Amino acid sequence: MARFSAFGLSLALALSASAVHAQEVAIRAYPPAPKVKQVDDYHGTLVPDPYRWLEDPDSKQTSDWVAAENRLTFDYLQKIPQREAIKERITKVYNYERYGVPFRQKGNYFLTQNSGLQNQSVLYVTPDLATPPRVLLDPNTLSSDGTVALAGTAVSDDGKLLAYSTSASGSDWQEWHVREVATGKDLDDLLKWSKFSGASWLKDSSGFFYSRYDEPQSATQFKDANYYQKLYFHKVGTPQSQDVLIYERKDQKDWGFSGTVSDDGRYLIITVSQGTDPKNRVFYKDLKATDSKVIELIANVEAAYTFIDNDGSTFWFLTDKDAPRGRVVAIDTTKPLALQEIIPQSKDKLDQVSCIGNQFVAIYLKDAHSQVETFDLTGKALKTLPLPGIGSVSGFAGKRTDKETFFAYESFANPTTIYRYDFETLTSLPLYKPYVNFNPDDFVTEQVFYKSKDGTQVPMFITAKKGFKRDSSNPTLLYGYGGFGISETPVFSPSVLVWMEMGGIYALPNLRGGGEYGEEWHQAGTKLKKQNVFDDFIAAAQWLIVNQYTETPKLAIFGGSNGGLLVGAALNQRPDLFGAALPAVGVMDMLRFQKFTIGWGWTSDYGSSDDPEQFKALYAYSPLHNIKSSRPYPPTLVTTADHDDRVVPGHSFKFAAALQAAQKGTAPILIRIDTKAGHGAGKPTSKRIEEAADRWAFLVKSLKMQPNR
Repeated sequence: MARFSAFGLSLALALSASAVHAQEVAIRAYPPAPKVKQVDDYHGTLVPDPYRWLEDPDSKQTSDWVAAENRLTFDYLQKIPQREAIKERITKVYNYERYGVPFRQKGNYFLTQNSGLQNQSVLYVTPDLATPPRVLLDPNTLSSDGTVALAGTAVSDDGKLLAYSTSASGSDWQEWHVREVATGKDLDDLLKWSKFSGASWLKDSSGFFYSRYDEPQSATQFKDANYYQKLYFHKVGTPQSQDVLIYERKDQKDWGFSGTVSDDGRYLIITVSQGTDPKNRVFYKDLKATDSKVIELIANVEAAYTFIDNDGSTFWFLTDKDAPRGRVVAIDTTKPLALQEIIPQSKDKLDQVSCIGNQFVAIYLKDAHSQVETFDLTGKALKTLPLPGIGSVSGFAGKRTDKETFFAYESFANPTTIYRYDFETLTSLPLYKPYVNFNPDDFVTEQVFYKSKDGTQVPMFITAKKGFKRDSSNPTLLYGYGGFGISETPVFSPSVLVWMEMGGIYALPNLRGGGEYGEEWHQAGTKLKKQNVFDDFIAAAQWLIVNQYTETPKLAIFGGSNGGLLVGAALNQRPDLFGAALPAVGVMDMLRFQKFTIGWGWTSDYGSSDDPEQFKALYAYSPLHNIKSSRPYPPTLVTTADHDDRVVPGHSFKFAAALQAAQKGTAPILIRIDTKAGHGAGKPTSKRIEEAADRWAFLVKSLKMQPNR
């Protein structure tokens, strides 16, 4: 493991406080953002929306405003003398060889690898793990700037064909192609208008199931309520126009479909979702029976069901039905619906289950970090897999008869290591361990528990360089999400590592709204209870200050997407508590979010302003609508992307314009608008480095840091 002396970075950053003050650039005027007389009536409450025009990203007025804001922001950031040294160090930390979790299909192993600074990881294939792999698909060759990403892959059962999808500029839209594994050549197949879809092959490898929309007849049809997802089968070598419609629901336009072929090839399992609601329906189709119809196995939305595998007509599911922390059940599809419990609910969240080596491999979350257990097919506990420490595990894909599987382990200071697990010897050995430009042993992680406003105990990870002092002087980055049942666990980030090298503390609380403790924890941070998430976040900040990890002038908050909403709401509710704020691609207009792209799908978590009671709750915390002109706000750097078709940039545009107009203090309110980028998935490495360097430079200046003092 390489040790790196950060002396060069320290020397470049070691400015005195007076020198930092000398670099201050006063922002005397923000770009003009005229207000319009737009007022909406929500159940008798009149709500102004003066920046409605910023919702149109293609208008000349918006384009001119974006260009002016970017000139202001990048001029400000580029004049921060520490920025180049920060960028250089982030680049060095990013520059290590990293691998994805391999999987095997018919005598070949498939895996992704990034040599270090490649914008996109490359897909490789190899007949065995000792042979150097061959490039199967390099997304970096698909565009000159690295903005075309590999979005999804599926290898045919005979191992001869690869179905893969690409997305451009961070968009959620996918295009599917088919490539020969042996030659690396693409066939003529091209499937468009797919979004939020995987692919699952028939066992004879003749074609695959996937989900898509109809080709839009106009630009406005994307917003039409009649524009909905359908499940299709594509036969290789035929045009998309000949794809066979498997299932649609004209009466349920907000349903989404995911088709999975069971490993025995007998059934097509259709998972039916509704937006981001974790509860789902499950249908199936017998692929061996002639003219079989789709059977509604679980027809009512009452819980989450994830298909694991089947033993003939018996299906195994991971579900939270009558078990908010998860359990494994069996359903005999030949009998009236009844759930037979295989693995009961435990005190920890059951996060993932797979069936490999004729046993269940279960990943639990124990206070938000991974623990792996194995069970036989009757549910009898077999073994706890040892892990290197407090971290996160992913992987364990494979078939029921496989004798090996692979998984990834990472933590805040340890980049992903790939392990091979042998079911015959019951041992796991590292397969790909990264050689990095720092020493992970120089950092320490602790987990603490604190009380939120209502007395709820909330866990929080705190990571920093060893030897830091609790004297209230530490620059601290408090990151949060708290939504959609998503669990925040210890993961490695090169940019966060550099933040800690610079003397910063990184704090990650496991807020309600997430999935760390199961569905009850998730529901406690949704709809009318969403304020709990903000209370948890604010309480985390207060705990860090009371316990002398930091103080307000040294405390920054950061979050993206739903986490951007979190930062915006916390910033409004307690602007006096924070020294800086970094809201990224946030959902800022809680009264209109459901009107754009996939926003309607978030109502399961947020509720909707169309409902009178939910409107009151949304209006009470909506970041855009709770900015006050009578108070000073701390330095704030809003970030978004002009091609984000998930959380449309209008959210951040309107929020930034309103915050700039309201600012009574002298701290800068800036917005950084990335071009040819989307919500974050598939973002090129080069863009990630640039954005991280800008964020940390902004914090160095805003928090008056003296890194590595």
